[in-house]
Amino acid sequence: MGPTTTTLADVLVPWFRAHARDLPWRRPGTTAWGVLVSEIMLQQTPVARVEEPWRSWLERWPRPSAMAAAPASEVLRAWGKLGYPRRALRLHAAAQAIAADHGDVVPADVETLESLPGIGTYTARAVAAFAHGRRVPVVDTNVRRVVARAVLGRADAGAAASRDLADTEALLPDDTTDAATMSAALMELGATICVARTPRCADCPVSGACAWQRLGRPAGDGPARKAQRWAGTDRQVRGRLLDVLRGAPGPVPAAALDAAWLTDPAQRARCLDSLLVDGLVEQLADGRFCLPGEQ
Repeated sequence: MGPTTTTLADVLVPWFRAHARDLPWRRPGTTAWGVLVSEIMLQQTPVARVEEPWRSWLERWPRPSAMAAAPASEVLRAWGKLGYPRRALRLHAAAQAIAADHGDVVPADVETLESLPGIGTYTARAVAAFAHGRRVPVVDTNVRRVVARAVLGRADAGAAASRDLADTEALLPDDTTDAATMSAALMELGATICVARTPRCADCPVSGACAWQRLGRPAGDGPARKAQRWAGTDRQVRGRLLDVLRGAPGPVPAAALDAAWLTDPAQRARCLDSLLVDGLVEQLADGRFCLPGEQ
């Protein structure tokens, strides 16, 4: 058995309030729209790379309706090098739905949030908890790792399972404010101390009650994950092609994209096709290419 709900919450809630990173989307006065933008940007992108783009986006588009009115090409240009640019299109579609169907106000309940284009279970729960203070479990990779170690005594969480939400919800205090803080604290602990490869157990506020520690920190069941390479991948090629289009004042001929990746023409063609399928690039009748809606 792991630590009780009271033990974890009593320690982690005050720990988070005293030691949490000062991130701009956590500051008082941040709107639910600001929280939603941060959650989309933070998917698969480190915090350090998100802070400045997040500020710029909120200055440029302080409300969903402001982004909804912008063309998709402008949104993709502003996305820059955050990676996984389909997120920008999903956020643009969500902004349009919020502006048109929800009075320009980001919904507060999970079910309605999940009905928005491109908003999944994690993002819906994160916005409900962090923007609206709802008592809902927010489960990402970091939270699953903390629960696996502190409560279940395992080195890693293994594959995602249906019990993850229930295991995490069991740790939330009844008080809604403390519950939302607890959700953030679990995430913060996993991101900064209870990390995957080199956990800082000596600095952990719940190390004395951690089931994994009590069991002698048994090793995980599977091999360590290898870092993903970047050079030469389709992701790099797609990024190069998008860089050409983002940097151009309008549509470009195929030759301009050809010059972006000379190493492997077949790979370049495959990546261009995938960008067309994803709606990140459009081809005009004259054969030129552009960002969506830019003609």
